[in-house]
Amino acid sequence: MLRFIKLTFLPLLGLGLIATPLKATDDGPCSFNPFTNQWEGACPRPVVSAVPYLRIAPDARSGAMGDAGIATSPDANSIHYNAAKLVFAEDQFSLSATYTPWLRGLVRDIYLAYLGGYYKIDDNQALGFSLRYFSLGDIQFTDQNGESLGNGRPNEFDISLSYSRRLGENFAAGVTGRFIYSNLAAGQTVESIEINAATAAAVDISLIYNTVLSPISELSVGMAITNLGSKVSYTRSQIKDFLPGNFGIGAAWNLDFDDFNRLTIALDFNKLLVPTPLDPNDPDYLDRREQSVMSGVINSFSDAPFKEELREINISGGVEYWYADQFAVRAGYHHEHALKGNRKYLTLGFGVKYNVFGLNFSYLVPTNAQRNPLDNTLRFSLIFNLDAFDTTGV
Repeated sequence: MLRFIKLTFLPLLGLGLIATPLKATDDGPCSFNPFTNQWEGACPRPVVSAVPYLRIAPDARSGAMGDAGIATSPDANSIHYNAAKLVFAEDQFSLSATYTPWLRGLVRDIYLAYLGGYYKIDDNQALGFSLRYFSLGDIQFTDQNGESLGNGRPNEFDISLSYSRRLGENFAAGVTGRFIYSNLAAGQTVESIEINAATAAAVDISLIYNTVLSPISELSVGMAITNLGSKVSYTRSQIKDFLPGNFGIGAAWNLDFDDFNRLTIALDFNKLLVPTPLDPNDPDYLDRREQSVMSGVINSFSDAPFKEELREINISGGVEYWYADQFAVRAGYHHEHALKGNRKYLTLGFGVKYNVFGLNFSYLVPTNAQRNPLDNTLRFSLIFNLDAFDTTGV
C-alpha cells in the first residue's frame, strides 16, 4: 500500500516521537495557557529515542507473556532479553525465526522479522546471535507542497553477537555487541539538508542467578542493561539522538509439579536509560541531546521528580503453563503510565513442541482506547532445537 508522508516528518517516524506537550504535572487536565504561553496540567511527557524498534519484543513466546523475558527459561530468542541465560540452555544448538506484522489494521507492508539462535560451547560457555529487520514498507516522499520526491523503502536492521559464561554453579553473565543501521530517507533533502542513513554500535550487559526453593520450585532473577551505545543522527547536525538504552530487572518462579505439568510466573521492570524531555519554557532549558551518553544514562534516574521517574518504569507480567513439555498456554499484561506512552495491553498465546521444532503464537488485546501497532494481529515464531537430530538418527 502506498502511503504519502511528508519528508520533513519522516525522521520523527524513525525516532518514535509523539506530538505531545512537554510539561507534565498533576494539576488537572492538560491545557495550553495563552496568557503564560505554557502548557499546564497533566500533560504527556514520554521518553523518546532513535531506533525505537530495538525495544519491540521480537518473539511470540515473550509476546504472549506481556513482553516479560529477562528471567524466563532460555531459548533461541534470549539474546534480546538476557544473553546470560544461554549458558543454562538444555539444548546445544537452537534457531528461531519470528514474523511480526505491524499496523496490520492500517497497512499491509510494515513488518518486523527476527532470527535468533545460540550455540553452547560447553557447560560453562555459550554464543548467541540475532538478526532483526524492520521494514516500513513502500513510501512516496513529498515536499511541503505535496510535490512528489520519488519513492523509497525505509528500513532498519541490527546484527548482534553475544558471549555468556557461567561464573558459578547457579550464576552467569553475558555481554552482547550490536551493530545498528537505520535508513529512513537516505538521499532525500529537506530545506537543503541532506538526509543520511544512521549507524550505531551498542552493547548489552546481563546477569542471571538461579536458586532452588523446594523440590518442585526454582527462582530465577535476572538483570540486563541493553542498547547502551553511540548516539545517532540522520543529518550532519552535531546534535544527535540517544539509542533506546534500557535497564531491566526480572524474576521468574518455575514450578515443576510432576513430569507433565510445569508453570512459570514471570515479572519484569524496565526503564529507559534516556533523559526525560525538558520543558523548553524553563529559563534554564538545555537540549537534553547535548548530554554525553554516560551523562544521559546517569541523569535518566534523576532528571525528573521522583514520582515522574517511577512513572517511567514499564511493568510486564506473564504466566506460562506446559503440559508434557509439548503444549503450552500463555497469558500476560504490559503496563505503561498514561503520561509516558500509555501502552496497556493483555497478551495471549500458545505453543506446541514436537521433536525437532516448536511453534509459538501470540495475540495482543489493548485494554485502553489507544491503538497499538499489533492490534488484531497474530504473530508466530518457529523454533528448531537441532539436538533432536541426534536422538532421531537423522
